[in-house]
Amino acid sequence: MALGDVRHIDVDLRYTTSNNFLNRVLYEGIDCAYLRVEAALALEQAGQWLATRVPGTRIRVLDALRPQRIQEQLYSEFENTPQAMYLAHPERGSIHSFGMAVDVTLLDNRGQELDMGSAFDEMTLVSHPDREAEHLAAGVLTSAQLANRGWLRAAMRHAGFHGIHSEWWHFDLGDRDVVRRDLPRVL
Repeated sequence: MALGDVRHIDVDLRYTTSNNFLNRVLYEGIDCAYLRVEAALALEQAGQWLATRVPGTRIRVLDALRPQRIQEQLYSEFENTPQAMYLAHPERGSIHSFGMAVDVTLLDNRGQELDMGSAFDEMTLVSHPDREAEHLAAGVLTSAQLANRGWLRAAMRHAGFHGIHSEWWHFDLGDRDVVRRDLPRVL
């Protein structure tokens, strides 16, 4: 399903521009503004839930479908570096390549991205949800930044998505093993 057909969200696919951690376009000539229908409908549900709880706040999609060939390209650039832990090995496959993962943040009522304490795709420990209490205690993250992350997680969980331990922005729909076993991968 095209992201343009999903209500209650905003779309700013970072890999279609150079506004990303690589400072270059990854999706040159590739239209990646898609998710599987079930993921797109769940994302719409998350956006609607958020709109009723925090009026004026919207979900912004930063990445959705990522073809396998792009995943392979990314992994090869970071293989044998500490950043490789942030990328699914191409053999196993990223859930993005199945159209069942999305990278998201939140916008305020003026259309500005809320402060999440780190940038999208910042490959450092401050991006890890499982380290938030430690970072709050150390003054690395603020309670406002954690509240923003909390609203994002709550909206996505309400719609059936689940996050990962290393990226506050990444959410999968469905069991990863089942997705990899039963769904087609976009090459």
